[in-house]
Amino acid sequence: MAKKRIATFLAPNKGLSIAGDHAYAYSGMFGANTAEQTMLDFTSGNYYIVGRITFTGSVKANAPQSGSISAALVLFNGLPIAILKTDGLNESQPTVAYSDIIIPPNTVVKVTVESADTDADNQGSAIITGRIYNA
Repeated sequence: MAKKRIATFLAPNKGLSIAGDHAYAYSGMFGANTAEQTMLDFTSGNYYIVGRITFTGSVKANAPQSGSISAALVLFNGLPIAILKTDGLNESQPTVAYSDIIIPPNTVVKVTVESADTDADNQGSAIITGRIYNA
């Protein structure tokens, strides 16, 4: 019988979790702060991941469609590969941005967020979900 990889969601963290042939990382929401914050930080294994990254920008609890400019920077091995920007108040953009993503084997993945809003209830979150394929 083949050994199965099993993961249980316990809480948001900055790492990558694996469940069977699926992978996910969920940062949880960050409080309002204009300083850059690390949302996800992990190294992929000897496999590649085909999936999606979803970024939620700053959100005000009483007006969920409003918020100010927020941007997530996605880095692979220290090099920027994507910027996901939201601006629910000034530019009428959605408060959620997403992109398809392929994470190569043995890659250091880091996602940071910066926001222009200091009074938002939640500054942002990042979620990566995908399927694992052997390298």
